[in-house]
Amino acid sequence: MELADKGVVVTGGGNGIGEALCLRFAAEGARVVVSDVDVANARRVAEACGGTAIGANVAREDEVKTLVAQATQALGQVDLFCSNAGVLLGRGFGREGGPFAADADWQVSWDVNVMAHVYAARAVLPQMLERGSGHLLNVVSAAGLLSEMGSAAYSTTKHAALGFAEWLAISYGERGIDVSCVCPQGVNTRMVWEQPGGTEHLETRMLEPQAVAEIVVQGVRERRFLILPHPEVAEYFSRKASDYERWLSGMRRYRKKLYGDNP
Repeated sequence: MELADKGVVVTGGGNGIGEALCLRFAAEGARVVVSDVDVANARRVAEACGGTAIGANVAREDEVKTLVAQATQALGQVDLFCSNAGVLLGRGFGREGGPFAADADWQVSWDVNVMAHVYAARAVLPQMLERGSGHLLNVVSAAGLLSEMGSAAYSTTKHAALGFAEWLAISYGERGIDVSCVCPQGVNTRMVWEQPGGTEHLETRMLEPQAVAEIVVQGVRERRFLILPHPEVAEYFSRKASDYERWLSGMRRYRKKLYGDNP
């Protein structure tokens, strides 16, 4: 998809990757709706990119429906919906993280990292299918292809998000709907730094959000399903698929090197 004069919605657009995407899409000539639960940040980014700010909590289906309705009114139609909002909760080891993380962390992770994609598809697909064109751009994570050692809730929900995107691509690809999944590793954003511990494995090759946005624009232009800002993820994923047992063994060794014997 060429983005010039296209109507684009970006959730989680008030900071990090979302903010970089809004600015980059606008630079391509897109008309952008910046959505975020933090309305003040959404307005700041919208002013910077000449877009429209609409507040929304993507964990609530009614708010996603309203977002799509208001964005459609503002843009004429939604050509590309970028479901970018995400959370990284349930970090920790021992009795603090993994399966022992609080139920609330698991539930919010599910609602934001998975159901927000479902709500977006429900709300925006009807207009896209009616005209036979549209693009669903879901920011997932390399954790959806590999794993996230610092948070079981994040890793699990990102796997689910990738699975849902695959289903959308298979089911609607021949009806004019493009689907893309952005799966970066470490990106220099608030999400990575706001909680201590469990991110050391992301720090070796940290990208800036602007670099991710540049790669995303190219991926959207080429209508690619899998967009990998860190190209080495493809190699890791290939190793995982070719010998799962060896991959798990290697991940256990790497985890122990970084975090010791913490369960």
